[in-house]
Amino acid sequence: MYDLACFNVNQVYAWEPGFDRNNFVRWTKKGLLIRLRQGYYTFPEYSEKSDFIMYFANRIYRPSYISLHRALAFYGMIPEAVIQVTSVTSLKTASFRNDVGEYVYKSVQAELMFGYDLKPFAQGQTIQLARPEKALVDLLYLYPFYNTRQALEDLRLDEDFLQSDLDHSLLKEYTLRFNNKALDKRVQLLYITYNL
Repeated sequence: MYDLACFNVNQVYAWEPGFDRNNFVRWTKKGLLIRLRQGYYTFPEYSEKSDFIMYFANRIYRPSYISLHRALAFYGMIPEAVIQVTSVTSLKTASFRNDVGEYVYKSVQAELMFGYDLKPFAQGQTIQLARPEKALVDLLYLYPFYNTRQALEDLRLDEDFLQSDLDHSLLKEYTLRFNNKALDKRVQLLYITYNL
């Protein structure tokens, strides 16, 4: 079965070897297709469904999983709605803007690509989404400016979630796997800042 929610030109050529590439340009101009990034397209009806915005993030730049501010917002750990879809990847850092949204990918070493689940959402599709503990560790690792109490307070993390729902042993395990002293200090400061 073809995934029509997000497909690339190579899939089309495999299905129809003589396909005229110019059709993509024509159909995009007519509003029949939306270009997500070079070679990746979707149909307009999918762009209006909020879950598909995150699904596209996983599909147009792989391997990757949604993390950082977008994952924290998904779990209700930060109060702000996050417009940008932020992901972690073992590829180089990249960003894409299209008619659906803005996608940002932060690079980590391949061995740090862990701590995410496959969340089912529609028509049998799944979204690769960081667990809350991993989203937090990724954030503190990739954004070194979270190294003061003020910067951590400005995140406005949900204290009830931190006390009751966050798996602290998992957070510590993930932090250890990074083997990074600066990250260790930021996680310790997080605990001090939020009285954990």
